[in-house]
Amino acid sequence: MRLKHYLSCMLILLSFITVNAQEKKELKEGDQAPTFKYLDINGKEVSLSDLEGKYVYIDVWATWCGPCQYELPHLKELEKKMHGKKIVFVSISCDKDKAAWEKMVKEQGLGGVQLHNGGDREFMTAFGIRGIPRFILLDKKGKIVNPNMTRPSNPETEKTLKALKGI
Repeated sequence: MRLKHYLSCMLILLSFITVNAQEKKELKEGDQAPTFKYLDINGKEVSLSDLEGKYVYIDVWATWCGPCQYELPHLKELEKKMHGKKIVFVSISCDKDKAAWEKMVKEQGLGGVQLHNGGDREFMTAFGIRGIPRFILLDKKGKIVNPNMTRPSNPETEKTLKALKGI
């Protein structure tokens, strides 16, 4: 009798694990991107829906991250080259120290839309981000073009962006 009870409990537990695993599927090309709503460097709330109508190149980064800092000049250059196109560059900081983020954005004159996630890691979790920097490309309707986009320092990035339909 105990064995029967134990086995039925295990089956129930396994069904919960299976359902939970199915709900946490990996985001891929063509999926709708999870939304976000974060404060920008001026304290204004910005959400993904505010950016609709333009491609969105997202950089998830932090001030303490060496590889992130390496990409910053390349990102600035890419933004200049794509100026006037239908694309917006969004940098989402996952810094715990908001003051350090604000200082770096202002001192280095970082462009694009500079956002701070305020400790909300839901967007990062949805994309399975375990390391930074991480770049993501979304289309004009917020659908994922590439959940693991190439870095700004990679020459393929500019080629990919310039080849986008209706850029």
